[in-house]
Amino acid sequence: MASPDKDFVPVLDKDGVRLTVDDAIATVTLTNPDKRNAQSPALWRALAEAGRQLPGSVRVVVLRAEGKSFSAGLDRQAFTPEGFDGEPSFIDLARGSDTELDATIAEYQEAFTWWRRSDIVSVAAVQGHAIGAGFQLALACDLRVVADDVQFAMRETSLGLVPDLTGTHPLVGLVGYARALEICVTGRFVAAEEAVNTGLANLAVPAGQLDDTVRDLVSAVLAAPRDAVIETKALLRGAQDRTYEEQRAAERQSQARRLRDLAGVEA
Repeated sequence: MASPDKDFVPVLDKDGVRLTVDDAIATVTLTNPDKRNAQSPALWRALAEAGRQLPGSVRVVVLRAEGKSFSAGLDRQAFTPEGFDGEPSFIDLARGSDTELDATIAEYQEAFTWWRRSDIVSVAAVQGHAIGAGFQLALACDLRVVADDVQFAMRETSLGLVPDLTGTHPLVGLVGYARALEICVTGRFVAAEEAVNTGLANLAVPAGQLDDTVRDLVSAVLAAPRDAVIETKALLRGAQDRTYEEQRAAERQSQARRLRDLAGVEA
């Protein structure tokens, strides 16, 4: 993929993550194509920092990756006795208390949680392999546009682990329990056509059209008034936890706020 953020001075550029901002659009790029954008605790901290660095002007965040693969998942160095320099190895983590282990995993998850904030719409542009943590990072976003060579896979269960980077909730919400279970426990690849047909992806396009397609989608999102987008996102995000009658009431309350705002009438 070409680099749509190459002409902007990075707000953040560290540990395989680059954040650039162009007014209402922020772009977060994974920048370690030689390792297929494999992930590490340092990368997760950089992703979490990118979320904290977003200016208030940002309405849409695009997540993309350099190279042929979006992300090959967790760097296998994590499973070696020495782990990463300056980081506790997974073996060391396993020897810690339940409280320490829970706190560490919660810290890792922060890289994956901010993408669904109500004040932004996040769009993942995914090409090639998106495996394990890479799959979960794509799932962290609101929308996914994929290249026709995409290969999603959840490999944690095959390694004797479970997906723990916030991917299970959106996966079940998108494809249902039975298919989510089958994808996770088999570790099989999900290609572009199935991803679109099951709701994992919004669109699939030839790899050479990925950037332009994402750009068009972002423009369409920005064409709607910001407050209406924020209210609509919150309304839809909460729908799965509400009854039909509760959702009707939420619609009325949201619309009342919008009408008063448009009319300049205070509640």
